[in-house]
Amino acid sequence: MKEQKLQIFVDIVKHYFDQFTTEELVIDTPYLLENKQPRIHDYSGVIGISGAQKGVVYFTATRALLDGILDSMGETDKCEDNYIDLAGEVANTISGNARKEFGAEFHISVPFVFKGSPQSVILPKAGHSFIIPITWQSQQGEIVVCLQD
Repeated sequence: MKEQKLQIFVDIVKHYFDQFTTEELVIDTPYLLENKQPRIHDYSGVIGISGAQKGVVYFTATRALLDGILDSMGETDKCEDNYIDLAGEVANTISGNARKEFGAEFHISVPFVFKGSPQSVILPKAGHSFIIPITWQSQQGEIVVCLQD
């Protein structure tokens, strides 16, 4: 994946968090990961990508980061379903906005969402994933982008 394509995801994530508060989202330097088991936080939303490009985009975050988003949205119901739904919503929003940039041949699936760490997250065996670490309100999350042309 070229740097300009990765920058699209960085910009989308920044815009997503800018809508909640003036507190700055810190985006650490993205890094490359051989497609082995990536780090998983408390909640994750995974979007499958097909069409001209294939792969996955996923968002994983601590419960505290999601808690901050829910607070910023004015949501007071902190039930488990709201954390799970939010992880899927963030992943879907990121992927949906990327589709606007990549075009109609960038097909996204419905989010697969889970709590905790599954035995594995399956990433395509060939290729690499780019990890975009984020910190917002002192809480951590990551966007993982694994796309093949």
